[in-house]
Amino acid sequence: MEMDERKIKILQAIVNDYINTAEPVGSRTIAKKYNLGVSSATIRNEMADLEEMGYLEQLHSSSGRIPSNDGYRLYVDKLMQIPNLSPEEMYMIKSHIIDAALFEVDKIIKQSVCLLSELTKLTSIVRTPSVKKGYIKHVQLINIESNINILLLIIIDSGIIKNNLIKVGRTLSDDTLVKLSNILNARLKNLSAEQINLEVINNLRNDFKGYEDIFDHVISALYDSLNSVDNSDIYTQGATNIFNYPEYKNVEKAREFLSMMDNKDKVSSLLNSNSNISVKIGKENYTEGAEDCSVVCAVYSLNERPIGEIGVIGPTRIPYSKVISILANIVKEMNYILSHAYSNEK
Repeated sequence: MEMDERKIKILQAIVNDYINTAEPVGSRTIAKKYNLGVSSATIRNEMADLEEMGYLEQLHSSSGRIPSNDGYRLYVDKLMQIPNLSPEEMYMIKSHIIDAALFEVDKIIKQSVCLLSELTKLTSIVRTPSVKKGYIKHVQLINIESNINILLLIIIDSGIIKNNLIKVGRTLSDDTLVKLSNILNARLKNLSAEQINLEVINNLRNDFKGYEDIFDHVISALYDSLNSVDNSDIYTQGATNIFNYPEYKNVEKAREFLSMMDNKDKVSSLLNSNSNISVKIGKENYTEGAEDCSVVCAVYSLNERPIGEIGVIGPTRIPYSKVISILANIVKEMNYILSHAYSNEK
């Protein structure tokens, strides 16, 4: 069966109407609201064809139609138009992220996820940068506890700070620790965890001549800090926004959604975007509890290097075009501020 222009216009009208009203859409509604130049009977026949093609569903024999997952997918891929944000929305994005962040990576990310929830009226989620994806910016050894223990401080370019207590068993002067810190920075600065290979370690060992015992402790602590299973974290904001949607007036369904949002492993599995913007609809989400949801997410970057993901989750009826526009603008601002913050601290 051919998907001609009339069917496309009718499907587009049904998706738009259902997103706005949450009510199944009948042929009379389409005929009255959308000047398509055809009769209600013709629209009804076309809707029956669209249902047969898998783009519409009918909950009850006497009710109107609602979009299916395939209907939403076609709408997102081919039919929707991304609107420009209002000047007020653009100002809100720019001013909130800059003013609250003060160029601290963690604050930039948290403020962005709060703003995303506020502007979309949906539940927003973000994965913070992982140490494994970061590059070492600074390493420092610091004397503590009467000079018998030292602290290994590692600062990653994505704003993450890792520290590890090292028991050295002997006194080291501050001057010695400065010297050893300089050696570490000379060899490790701008390297990722994956780039610290055997050659780098052997060069460091040679540089630490006379301090082999300290070297063994430092390398062990460095490895522990940079190679833990997953150093990233998941933040969510606005989980109760789901109650604004009549689909979640059912207490059990709402409880299932909130339970899913409390499970960081499940939320993490929703954030697997590898593109600027990705949209997963209904059963395209393979996470238990998200079968009736849509997830719109994107990667955010530091100097064009992806370091995390941010997005929203809601019912399949979410206003895709508006959500995508808001998310794209927030990510654009995040990328600019993160890169600017890093370049200021180099």
